[in-house]
Amino acid sequence: MNVIAKVPVMTMEELLAMPDDGIERWLLRGRLWERPMTYRNRWHAWLEAQIAYLLKKWLMQQPEPRGQVLSGEAGCRLRRNPDTVVGIDVVYISAELAAHEPADTTLIDGVPVLAVEILSPSDKEEEINAKVDEYLRAGVALVWLVDPHFRTVRVHRPGAEPELFNVHQELTGEPHLPGFRVRVAEIFGR
Repeated sequence: MNVIAKVPVMTMEELLAMPDDGIERWLLRGRLWERPMTYRNRWHAWLEAQIAYLLKKWLMQQPEPRGQVLSGEAGCRLRRNPDTVVGIDVVYISAELAAHEPADTTLIDGVPVLAVEILSPSDKEEEINAKVDEYLRAGVALVWLVDPHFRTVRVHRPGAEPELFNVHQELTGEPHLPGFRVRVAEIFGR
């Protein structure tokens, strides 16, 4: 991952105007981060679908109005001036945020309740830490780092120590995802 330090602070509009040239890009506080695009392997794609399914199953049991579960590098602008724009594997956005977003929007313009990142072999610790730190600073209530290799989920919350859950434990989303409970083993298909 390269942080482009010599480039002046960028805006979301400038980021979206960049060419689709096989480079993955995002902004953290207006600074451009980029790396060669990596294709998600089958296991990563399966995990993304499984997590989205489990969250959607929970969401359908919630009273109206409901938020939304989005996946597939859902684009989010987490903050403005300077802009933070990222793609997140799976997100849950509140009903209030979902109601303010037009159906044809390119990016979610606001902070999700939950951000789920599924680790890939090409991920670098520095970039993952930078993203988690930025998610928490922007106000994301829950960040789940899903590690397919070790079959664990590391949960981050603002102002709290990270918690690690393995396949023998249950993951909850309280109080932000009321009633959400799942065995970590179920996330990994076991």
